[in-house]
Amino acid sequence: MNQSVLIDIDQLRVGMFIQLDLGWMNHPFPMSSFRVSSQEQIHTLRELGLKQVRYVPAKSQPVPEVPARSGLQRDGAETAVPDPAGAFGTQEQSLDTSASFSGTRAWREQSESLQRCGQRYREATDTYVMVSTQVLVSPPDARRQVDALVGSCVAELLDAEHCAIRLLAEVPSERPALHAVNVMVLALLLGRALGLQSRELHHVGVAALLHDLGKIMLPPHVGEPGASLTPADLSRYEGHVGHSVELGQRMELASDVLIAIAQHHEMADGSGFPLRLMADDLGRGGQIVALANRYDRLCNPLHGAQALTPHEALSQIFAQQKMCFDATVLGAFIRMMGVYPPGSLVQLTDGRFALVVSVDALHPLRPCVLPFDAKVPRSQAVAMDLAAYPDEGIRRSLKPEQLPREALDYLSPQQRICYFFERAVDARRCEDGA
Repeated sequence: MNQSVLIDIDQLRVGMFIQLDLGWMNHPFPMSSFRVSSQEQIHTLRELGLKQVRYVPAKSQPVPEVPARSGLQRDGAETAVPDPAGAFGTQEQSLDTSASFSGTRAWREQSESLQRCGQRYREATDTYVMVSTQVLVSPPDARRQVDALVGSCVAELLDAEHCAIRLLAEVPSERPALHAVNVMVLALLLGRALGLQSRELHHVGVAALLHDLGKIMLPPHVGEPGASLTPADLSRYEGHVGHSVELGQRMELASDVLIAIAQHHEMADGSGFPLRLMADDLGRGGQIVALANRYDRLCNPLHGAQALTPHEALSQIFAQQKMCFDATVLGAFIRMMGVYPPGSLVQLTDGRFALVVSVDALHPLRPCVLPFDAKVPRSQAVAMDLAAYPDEGIRRSLKPEQLPREALDYLSPQQRICYFFERAVDARRCEDGA
């Protein structure tokens, strides 16, 4: 049993798991129960004016005994146990650097990280818009811009041991640019998860960014349809694949890139277009771009279609469209996105509602979430890393209409899902994603 002991604040040591008998508004930590990771946290607890805290030996690291003091109680009964100084000594280093930390510091760090990712995303969408206007006038210039953007993303990905995919607030830009950048981000992360090297990863990124570029050759109602197309317009729509390949040829893109663009609507079961190719005919680049494209279209559909939550989109692909994709590629994608991809609305095991804002390769089943807390202003909310809280988790995924209005307004799920990536480490401190 996880029995607790009430100890004096002076007995608190790094590594002890504690439970605060305070409301969330009365302390700066994301959770009221956590393992103490630094002397800074102990100092913060003392500044709160606490004289005693409740300590849980079974959850502490290492597990010490606690000295007996007059009035110390374990579940209401007096107890006497040895001094833990021998176990902890003067240890000051963090034993669990992913545990709770100062709310002000966390908010500042999450804001800075969000700004960095948002700026990179805006630069990427601006590049796509510029390329789409230049490609017919100066294909070499368009290619240089694409290579520069994708090259910087690949270098950033390969420089990081682990990467996280994070949710961003919707970026003001043209719909085609948002879709292109989302697919590029997902395809690069998936390619990295599949072990692609720098050159292959670059080719996949370019193909993903430019897969729909040919739609600039189509009228808006065909390229971005808002209703069912006539047979003639449907044929024109499917022709955007060929137009994209043609523009890629003008840019003198590598053959692997052109093949991946040509196959971004082909499915492993032969149900895709324009050539109805089967699995054995598909290249790895085309398989990656096709899957990233399908997922983003389910989350961010064309005009008039019903958007799915990220959790629903992933579930639908796995349950209903599994035969459309290579098993290895699909398996890597699901592991990368986690059961609850960023943008999913969930209910935690303690009953709170939350928005998933970040998932990394280290802990795909324990994402970073932003919990709803009516006592904390939304602008000051700090996301929590479930990987740092083994006793907390996700109970279920929810649709927006299943949340109370107050929680839904607070979490504010975006109309469009926008993703970018960032470096992830074991001690990562996750940030607010929306």
